[in-house]
Amino acid sequence: MCDNNSCVGCKNPYTYEDVEKIANFLRSKVDIKPRIGLVCGTGLGGIPALMTDTVTFPYGEIPNFPVSTVAGHDGKLIIGYLSGTPIVCMQGRFHFFEGYPLWKVVLPIRVMKILGISILVLSNAAGGINSSYSIGDIMFLKDHINFVALGGHNPLQGDNEEKFGPRFVAINDSYDREILKLAKNTAKELGIKGVQEGVYCCIGGPSFETVAELRAMKMLGGDAVGMSTVHEVITAMHCGIKCFAFSLITNKCPMEYDGKNTPNHEEILDVGKERQDDVRKFVERLFKNLAQFKVK
Repeated sequence: MCDNNSCVGCKNPYTYEDVEKIANFLRSKVDIKPRIGLVCGTGLGGIPALMTDTVTFPYGEIPNFPVSTVAGHDGKLIIGYLSGTPIVCMQGRFHFFEGYPLWKVVLPIRVMKILGISILVLSNAAGGINSSYSIGDIMFLKDHINFVALGGHNPLQGDNEEKFGPRFVAINDSYDREILKLAKNTAKELGIKGVQEGVYCCIGGPSFETVAELRAMKMLGGDAVGMSTVHEVITAMHCGIKCFAFSLITNKCPMEYDGKNTPNHEEILDVGKERQDDVRKFVERLFKNLAQFKVK
């Protein structure tokens, strides 16, 4: 076995106690006990500006923590309050395509679990497969298709850590229906337009999808496609954390061979900036409403 624990093929070397040491390091620096976790995806890193009483940890200063290498991901863990609710926020996430094994991609979720969260809110930028979607729409995830797992890579592979969860975990109800209902009502309260509900397709990246691949995803019921989120949701479900996720539709996927809408990362970042006010308002109000949410 390779002795480089960043290798994609390596077995997860972290025990529960190893993850607990990372959580204890954070606890030694801040007294806040977070109730909700937040993962900010590409182009959505401005959300932490809404937080108060924050303590910020650059990823590189957290022992045994990965570092983000993607533009639009600042690479900070922030603990503080959002709408009066104690939270822990990832300003930038990790991806399989960066060369990290999936167990390392999802390490922060397990750290959040030990810190005390019971709800995880995730955001991402995604390409729109559904022809009725427009650039700038916000899609609430109701389900996903995990092509990375179908290809043989799952964050729960390797020895199971029973202190986190069981060997086999059901994920047919990954996106909590009660939180999804709350999110819909929140968007309605704010009068936010362009809200969709759909199925997110997860690919490995970093290359975007071919026309044939996108057509296959559409036939399978996919509405949007991206390179993140699903691995974190699987790990959260394994830990007993309730999940809600949403995608900002940053581009229309090329479904025709003579199409001119070729996706690029700069376009994704630009759309994130254009819609950031609505996203911030939504997240701020959602967390206010989640403060009253009872985890069953």
